[in-house]
Amino acid sequence: MPQISTRPTGTEKDPRWHRILARDAAADGHFVYAVVTTGIYCRPSCPSRRAKPQNIRFFDAPRAAEAAGFRPCLRCNPKGPSLAQTNAALVAEACRLIEASDVLPKLDDLAARIGLSPFWFHRQFRAVTGLTPRQWAVAHRSRRVRAELADRKESVTSAIFGAGFGSNSRFYERSDEVLGMTPTAFRNGGSEMDIRFALGESSLGAILVAQSDRGICAITLGDDPEALLRDLEDRYPRARLIGGDAGFEALVARVVGFVEAPGIGLDLPLDIRGTAFQERVWQALRQIPPGETASYADIARWIGAPKAVRAVAQACGANRLAVAIPCHRVVRNDGALSGYRWGVARKRVLLDREAGE
Repeated sequence: MPQISTRPTGTEKDPRWHRILARDAAADGHFVYAVVTTGIYCRPSCPSRRAKPQNIRFFDAPRAAEAAGFRPCLRCNPKGPSLAQTNAALVAEACRLIEASDVLPKLDDLAARIGLSPFWFHRQFRAVTGLTPRQWAVAHRSRRVRAELADRKESVTSAIFGAGFGSNSRFYERSDEVLGMTPTAFRNGGSEMDIRFALGESSLGAILVAQSDRGICAITLGDDPEALLRDLEDRYPRARLIGGDAGFEALVARVVGFVEAPGIGLDLPLDIRGTAFQERVWQALRQIPPGETASYADIARWIGAPKAVRAVAQACGANRLAVAIPCHRVVRNDGALSGYRWGVARKRVLLDREAGE
């Protein structure tokens, strides 16, 4: 019986073959591959059944593949926008339709206007944005009502209706979730809120800890204590900011202790306010154990939105609870450190400290 060679072919040794195996969308536009048995060429991310490596030919561009006698794949459209790009454009158009609507659009109506089935549209919208169309619409209305109330030119009722809520009662049922306080208090810059705060020092510089009646609402780091306090005042311009007493400063000491020794843990009630997507990201961050890291792409997959990597990065940047929501444990896909709200140098120190270095 003749022996069958198990040694890799020249194609299997080519790094481009591994990108085809991974259906790597990042490789689209860098090369195409053709299948000699079908006469068709594809982009690397093509979802079609894979051909045998010995039947694969690589080309730098579609023009070269066509010059060699191959025709473009109808499924992945290697000469035009990819399916992912097409879907992203359709989702972007759907977002514009949602934002232009005064009411929550129905899924079937949105899908029909985009030209997709409701099931496929819902699936692609969530894959691109990390939210369902309804969650996106609710988050957009929440942003609008925040902007309307912050403007203070209209009454609270006008702001609520101007943001697209159909009734006062419906909004007031969700006002604590959307604003973290009553609409009137938010419109008045948190004038009905008491926020206790204290400043301290850590090995990472100045630290400010603030607490509302719902829990810790800010843990910020910096070089200038006064800048940290100004940032808190800007967030709650008319709240009653109360300097911490001895009891509250003991809580700050716990936070500082956690910064210095992450292994002790930090079990405190948190006042977390963000969009539905941001809160999903922040919850995922809290699942990363000390001493370990995850990439933005990992987080996107964990929350069921693998294409929403950029939105994940933006949610990390919006976090105002340093160390309690450990966005410092998120790194780039190659393991390199990327931006951090409180400075990459602090991020490196926190990670080294958690790794026991």
